[in-house]
Amino acid sequence: MKVQGTVFKYGDNVDTDVIIPARYLNSSDPAELATHCMEDIDHEFVKKVQKGDLIVANKNFGCGSSREHAPIAIKAAGVSCVIAETFARIFYRNAINIGLPIIECPEAAKAIEAGDDVEVDFDSGMIYDKTKGTSYKGQAFPEFMQKIISAEGLVNYINSQK
Repeated sequence: MKVQGTVFKYGDNVDTDVIIPARYLNSSDPAELATHCMEDIDHEFVKKVQKGDLIVANKNFGCGSSREHAPIAIKAAGVSCVIAETFARIFYRNAINIGLPIIECPEAAKAIEAGDDVEVDFDSGMIYDKTKGTSYKGQAFPEFMQKIISAEGLVNYINSQK
């Protein structure tokens, strides 16, 4: 499976409070959450993000509270993948559980810039910066994780196994 889109770039320690501010946690509707995604760190994000776009960040993306709302908001906003140097452990698991592809790749996270056109091949873990003509080897998903993501999350995957 491959995805391709334009990059939105962020720095270190992007926490769940800026991914989806606490004042909007009274909703669990993905479409509603998407309208406030990244609002406190990037006012233009929801106006500019297109289906298939990517987020690239540095270290410790998704730190802070363990709220599942953060990866839900990102996915519902249309983001096809998040690439980072590292992810907070709970965010990583929540992202997989809801079917949001994420890849750790320090080299790509450092080199890729906002606005770059990037393609990700989940089968191989390869990340291609089409704008710069560079490529990076990220961590490929094991087959079982690819099945969870393809099923749009863990619950759907489990239900499909019955």
